[in-house]
Amino acid sequence: MINFMIRTFAGLLLLLVASSAFSHQQKTAISTVLFNPRTGNIEVMHRFNLHDAEHAVRHIFGKNADIIDSAKTQQQFSDYVSERFTMAREDGQPIALKTAGFEVDGNFFWVYQETKQPAKLDNLVISHNALRDLWPSQINTINVEGKGDIKTLTFRDSIELLKVEFEHH
Repeated sequence: MINFMIRTFAGLLLLLVASSAFSHQQKTAISTVLFNPRTGNIEVMHRFNLHDAEHAVRHIFGKNADIIDSAKTQQQFSDYVSERFTMAREDGQPIALKTAGFEVDGNFFWVYQETKQPAKLDNLVISHNALRDLWPSQINTINVEGKGDIKTLTFRDSIELLKVEFEHH
């Protein structure tokens, strides 16, 4: 009986430690840049941990900012992300993105952007600084899909620009 109680207590303790670890800020975001052959668009999807976004909006927009229940705060955060994510050609010519929406989905806040695919695009130079101005330890990862093999870019430390090259077919 004592062994059972010890194992039960140890199991509960482990669950508490695990759940508290997940409730802390992750300081990571994942984005996908998808070259969609069906629509002819470049579709960008940014996924932020909702807990991180909650901390961020209070820091950026004030203590009353509420990303879960306030459409205004959600729009502000979407605009903030859109201003800090850019794509350009290697020669510096920007590729303008339009906001395509945002949503709270479970434990995540999503921001969507899109643009028409340029006719000829050999590479992209990308900057993704959302939340990195708040937290230097923030890591933003981007997966580029739909132009050959998936390519992954990781923005961490002092990295501000990364380039992805596409194969010619």
